[in-house]
Amino acid sequence: MSAERLTMVLTGASRGIGHATVKRFSEEGWRIITCSRETVPEECKRDPNWTHHITADLSDAADADRFIAEANGIIGEGALQALINNAAVSPKTSFKERLGILNGDVDAWRDVFELNFFAPLKLARGFAKALHRGQGSIVNITSIAGHAIHPFASSAYSTSKAALSALTRELAVEFASLGVRVNAVAPGEIETGMIGPEYEALIPRIPMHRMGRPEEVAAAVYRLCTADFAYVTGTEIFVTGGQHLY
Repeated sequence: MSAERLTMVLTGASRGIGHATVKRFSEEGWRIITCSRETVPEECKRDPNWTHHITADLSDAADADRFIAEANGIIGEGALQALINNAAVSPKTSFKERLGILNGDVDAWRDVFELNFFAPLKLARGFAKALHRGQGSIVNITSIAGHAIHPFASSAYSTSKAALSALTRELAVEFASLGVRVNAVAPGEIETGMIGPEYEALIPRIPMHRMGRPEEVAAAVYRLCTADFAYVTGTEIFVTGGQHLY
């Protein structure tokens, strides 16, 4: 493996946007280190660039620390060019009711924030030295739900994503001194396993009149990690088909 090969770390890799992002970076020849609660699907194990997958639950503080330690062990004294904080959870009721303020369990809120907000914070700190060596980028996956009330996303999810947007700005200022850029990508309605039939009702509110594809989010994430965006930090890109304009 050449010393010039670029390395990325991505969380929440086993499906949806995370899986599509891994595929995009792999197509570009990056070395890929990932984690998720599940093991990597068999077909992905044949990807020669997907070199390491660590099964970890980042909502558990000890597991998050273990993942950071293991990934840093793989990187060693080398450099990290990209950290993609994608892992997230959005609790749902069993009968499709939106979990709001009054009907949401407070302990569940803590669990949501642990994964959606505190894990990205911990990983940014944990990989800061490797990112500095690589003059790399952090991309946080936020959400359109962090900017407006969403009919299906829980209040805990929405507020955690709003907090992650704010954290992105704070990280951008602080990490600039390390030569590390920090941005966010806010997806709208993307065709993943999280989308149910009820989401079809939202399409009329999307100016482009369709849902997005995971590959379209992955493309935005990838470009933010390239020299094309070398002077961009603290920015949140909406991949929503224009839905966020309403």
